[in-house]
Amino acid sequence: MIEGAYNGLKVLDLGQGIAAPYCAMILAMHGAEVVKLEPPGGDWSRGLGKSYGDHTAMSAHFNRGKRGIALDLRAPASRDVALALAKRADIVIEGFRPGVAARLGLGYEALAALNQRLIYVSISGFGQEGPHIAMPLTVSVAQAFSGMAAINIGNDGGPHRVGAMIVDALTGVYAAQAVGVALYARERRGTGARLELSLTQSAAAILGHKLAEHVLEDGKPQIVNVPTGAHRTSDGWVMIALLREADFVRLATALGAPELAVDPRFNSFAARAANSPAIFAALGEILARETTVHWLKALRDADILSDRINGFDDWLADPHIAATGGAVTVAPVDMPAFKVPRTPGISTEADAALPPAPHIGQHGRAILAELGYDDAAIARLTAENAVALP
Repeated sequence: MIEGAYNGLKVLDLGQGIAAPYCAMILAMHGAEVVKLEPPGGDWSRGLGKSYGDHTAMSAHFNRGKRGIALDLRAPASRDVALALAKRADIVIEGFRPGVAARLGLGYEALAALNQRLIYVSISGFGQEGPHIAMPLTVSVAQAFSGMAAINIGNDGGPHRVGAMIVDALTGVYAAQAVGVALYARERRGTGARLELSLTQSAAAILGHKLAEHVLEDGKPQIVNVPTGAHRTSDGWVMIALLREADFVRLATALGAPELAVDPRFNSFAARAANSPAIFAALGEILARETTVHWLKALRDADILSDRINGFDDWLADPHIAATGGAVTVAPVDMPAFKVPRTPGISTEADAALPPAPHIGQHGRAILAELGYDDAAIARLTAENAVALP
């Protein structure tokens, strides 16, 4: 068992995918006892990507540290089990569409009536009220709806989504911090809370200053820090970032092209923004002449913010990651070992000690026994297909 601030807390994870399960996993990292309840066919993340038994990389990562039970919530006997788990929980996390949990008898009102100290977390696409609550959502749609894709403009001039499940993961982090605050409030006031989070609001929340710029500057915010961005070298890519006007003078000198700094097209951030195709073309021609290693030395010697654009292998091999324990190894007994980034705020030891994600229904028998079900009752549930056991 991981020793942490949440030791002794019981969490029921009713979520699938990433957002709700990630919130529950973060709680497990702090010592909470988490039970993941999923359908007999498994959380849908078990089928998204290459399969390793009944896991994919997604399900194996975002469900570490949990025990698992598989129930068919369409069956009354299964709902009784789920209700028993919810009644003993300190925290219930659900990711159903609005109204579904209530129809299953697992909504906030029903559970809070049984336990006033319950912290109930609802995570959905568009929230629990409003005209869009019934609309389906994916991470790509969340990025489109929130404006995130609109500000992520590629070299083709078009909007692009971030190629990671960033909105889901971010929502899980927001949910975990909200749970921490609710737990503190519960200790002071003795009552629980309902927390409502949505993927679209989480996506929008990290764009706060961009929205402020848009509003304050009549929809046409200044383009700042040109030529900050990705630049191709002879053997890879570097990221260059400028913060002050003086940075461009040093950049031009480091690149062996001091004339760029006095060119009237490029002698200020505003001028460079107005002539961005020209400055990017000029830098592209220069940087393509030498290797990434060559340019990184020149740029860093000139105190220019820069780094190579790493692939995952580069990141894993970086000596800073090795020295700081930036990646931990997950080694399930029945699938290949893999590495994941260490969770910020969690020690390397605690992260590495987190048990592997459960298989479908892996701990079902033990969990049912803890709820008072004897072997005969468990056999009946199995025969009725209300519970799936390995």
